[in-house]
Amino acid sequence: MTGKQAKTHMELSGTRRADPFFEREKQNYGSPLPSREYILQILEREGVPMELDTLACALDIRNDEREFFERRLRAMLREGQVMLNRRDAWLLPDKADLIRGRVQGHPDGFGFLLRDDKGEDIFLGPKAMREVFHGDRVIARIVGLDRRGRSEGKIVEVLERAHARVVGRVLDEHGVQVVVPEDKRLAQDILVAPGGKRAAPGQVVTVELIGQPSRAAQPVGRVVEVLGNYADPGMEIEIALRKHELPFEFSQQARAFARKLPDTVRKKDRDGREDITGLPLVTIDGETARDFDDAVFCERNGKGWRLVVAIADVSHYVESGGALDIDARARGNSVYFPRRVIPMLPEKLSDGLCSLNPQVERLCVVADMSVGARGEIKAYRFYPAVMFSHARLTYNQVAAALYEKDAEAVSSLGGMLPHLQELDRLFRVLLKARVRRGAIDFETTETRMEFDEAGKIARIVPEARNDAHRLIEECMLAANVCASDFLRDNRHPALYRIHEGPSLEKLGKLRGFLAEFGLALGGGDEPTAKDYAALLEKTCSRPDAQLLQTVMLRSLRQAVYSPDNVGHFGLAYDSYTHFTSPIRRYPDLLVHRAIKAVLAGKRYSPGDWEEIGLACSMTERRADEATRDVVDWLKCYYMRDRIGETFYGSVSSVVPFGLFVALDDVFVEGLVHISDLGSDYFHFDDARHELMGERTHVRYRLSDRVRVQLIRADLETSKIDFRLLESEARPTERKGKTERERRQVSAGKEKNKKKTGGQRRG
Repeated sequence: MTGKQAKTHMELSGTRRADPFFEREKQNYGSPLPSREYILQILEREGVPMELDTLACALDIRNDEREFFERRLRAMLREGQVMLNRRDAWLLPDKADLIRGRVQGHPDGFGFLLRDDKGEDIFLGPKAMREVFHGDRVIARIVGLDRRGRSEGKIVEVLERAHARVVGRVLDEHGVQVVVPEDKRLAQDILVAPGGKRAAPGQVVTVELIGQPSRAAQPVGRVVEVLGNYADPGMEIEIALRKHELPFEFSQQARAFARKLPDTVRKKDRDGREDITGLPLVTIDGETARDFDDAVFCERNGKGWRLVVAIADVSHYVESGGALDIDARARGNSVYFPRRVIPMLPEKLSDGLCSLNPQVERLCVVADMSVGARGEIKAYRFYPAVMFSHARLTYNQVAAALYEKDAEAVSSLGGMLPHLQELDRLFRVLLKARVRRGAIDFETTETRMEFDEAGKIARIVPEARNDAHRLIEECMLAANVCASDFLRDNRHPALYRIHEGPSLEKLGKLRGFLAEFGLALGGGDEPTAKDYAALLEKTCSRPDAQLLQTVMLRSLRQAVYSPDNVGHFGLAYDSYTHFTSPIRRYPDLLVHRAIKAVLAGKRYSPGDWEEIGLACSMTERRADEATRDVVDWLKCYYMRDRIGETFYGSVSSVVPFGLFVALDDVFVEGLVHISDLGSDYFHFDDARHELMGERTHVRYRLSDRVRVQLIRADLETSKIDFRLLESEARPTERKGKTERERRQVSAGKEKNKKKTGGQRRG
C-alpha cells in the first residue's frame, strides 16, 4: 500500500461500521456487504472517481469480504449503476454526463437511445450503431448535434446485449456466408462461423451469436437451426416466433407437471366449493374457438336480474411459482396467429381441464351479480364453485335464434331459450347504462383470412360482429368491474387494466384538427370519455365520419397493466381489471389468485406488481407485433399475383414519406411513396394528418378516396407499394395562406436549397 493509500485508509477506515444508516446485507454465501444504495452514497459524497482499494477502505471491506464486494460492484457495473474509467477508478455515470438507455434501431442503419430517465431521445448515427444491435442497453455520451439539430450520442459502454440468437436468411457473398436478420432493425449482417449446421443460400436459419458487434468487428454467429425455405407453408410464423423471441415450447418441467394432472374434476377438488352444476350455464363463443374461459346464466330477480358469470379456475391447477406458472408468466398471454395458436398453458389445461367444455364438470370462480333495472350493479359476490356447462353455443347460433327468429336455431336452444332471452333483456339495459356512462365506442372492421389447401390466403373477408358478441362483452365487462371493485375495497394489490386520457400534446393537435371542421371537443384540458362519445355521436352521420373517428382514436393512449389504479378512460370506469380470461392472459390469473386470497383471509404476493405489470404489457405488445408481422407477410404473398391490377381505397395513414392506402373489399394496405404524388414539393403536417404541395396546395389527407395500381409486393420486407392513379384531393381554395403555411413554405424552400426538402418527380 502506498503512503497516499495508507493515509486515505486511515481517513476512511471504519466509515461503514460507524455509519448509523448502513444496512448490512447477507449474500447467498453468508458474507455481509454494504448495500448498493450505500455504495452509491459514498461515491456521491466523495465526488471523485475512486480506485478499488480506496473505495474498499471507505466502506471498510475486510479481506474475507473482498471477493463478494467485487462481485457486487461488477453486478452494479452490468446494470449501469456505476462505471469504470480508463484508470480503473469507479464513478457514477451521472457525474460523468453519461446517459443510460436502450437502443432503438432503424432499418436504414441509424438509431436512437431511449433514455432511462425519460428525457429526449438521443440520435445514434450509423457509426455508433455498428457497435450495437437494436434492443441493447448501453451507456452513451452526448457528443454534439446532428444536421437536424438533434442531440447525437456516442456509445461508451454496452451494459446488456438483447440478442443471443437471431433468425434470418443465408446469403453467399463472394464465398462468405452471412445471415441477413429478419428483424430489419438489426441492420448488420452476421458472419457465419464454421462448426454449425449447414445451410444453403436462401434458407432461413437461427444463428447463435458467438461474437457481438463492436467498433472493430462484424457480429459472428453459428447456425444452430435450419428452418427451411422462405416460402414454405407456415414459415412466416416460425420466423415471427424467433424474431420476437416468443416462447413457443413448454419447459420439460411444465410438460411433466401437466401430464400428472387429472383429466376430470376429482372429489377432493370439490372441497370448499359451492355446487352450481344444476344451474343451466352455457358458453357462447366463435365457431373456431377451442378454449372456453367463461359461461353465463341470467334470470329475473325482482325488478332486475341475477347475472352469473363463471370463469375457469385456472389458479387451482397452476400454482404460484410452479413450473406451469413460470412458463405462463414468460409467455404473458396466448398468441393467435392465422391457423395456429401459441397457448399460454399446455393443451391439457387450455383445451381440457381448464376449458369449460359442454357436459362435463369444471372448477370455476364465480361472479354472482345483482343488476338493477337501469343496469347498475347493486350487489355481487365471488366464490369458488364446481359447474356443469349445459351447452356450447356460438355467436351466430344465438344471434339467429334471438334476433333473426330462425326456427332451426330456436329449436336447437330448447329449454335454454328463456334464459338467453332474459340475458338479451339485461344486455339492452347494460347498453343504455354504457351510453349514460359515456363509454367510447369506435366502429372498426375486423377481418378473417380464409386459406387454401396450400396454406396460403384464398381471400380476406370482413368479420361481422353481431349483438351476441356485444351481449357476452357486456357480461364480461360487468364481471371485470366487480373484480376490480372487490380487490380495491379489500385493499388488496392487483394488476388493473388502465387506460389514461389523452396527453396535452395530443389533445392540442386533436383540437386544432377539429377546429378546421368547425368542431370542438368538450372538457377543456381534461376531457372525459363522455366528451369523446358526444362528439362521435354528433359526427356519425357526416361523410367524413371515418376521418374524424380515426383522428380521435389516435389521440388516445394505449391501455396497459399497472398496480396503480387510474381508471379506464375509454370504458369510462373508475376501476377496471381483467378477470375473465385466465386461460389466455396472465394478469387474469393473478387477479383470480388475489380474489381467492381475500376470500380465504390471506394476501397474495407474486413479487413486484409494477414489474409484473410492465412485463405483461410488454408480452401483449410483443404478441401484437408478431401477429402483425405474420398477417403482413401473408397479405404480401396474397397480393404478389395481382401486380398491375388497379384498386379503389382510402388513405389510412399519412406519414412524411407518403400515404398508406387501405383497399376496399380486399382489406390490404400499402404505400404510395411521396415521390409518386406529383411534380411538387410535399410537406408533412402531423397535426392535420396531411401532405400538402408547396406550389399546387394539393392536400392528401387521412380518409381521402383514391384509385391505385399495385406495382410491388416484396416478400422480403413484407411491403406493398402502389402507384397513385386518381385521387379526390383538390387544390386548397383559400384567399391567402395562413401565417403558419407561409412559415412552412418558407422553411421548405430553405431546405430545398440545401437539398434536404421534399421529394420531386420531374
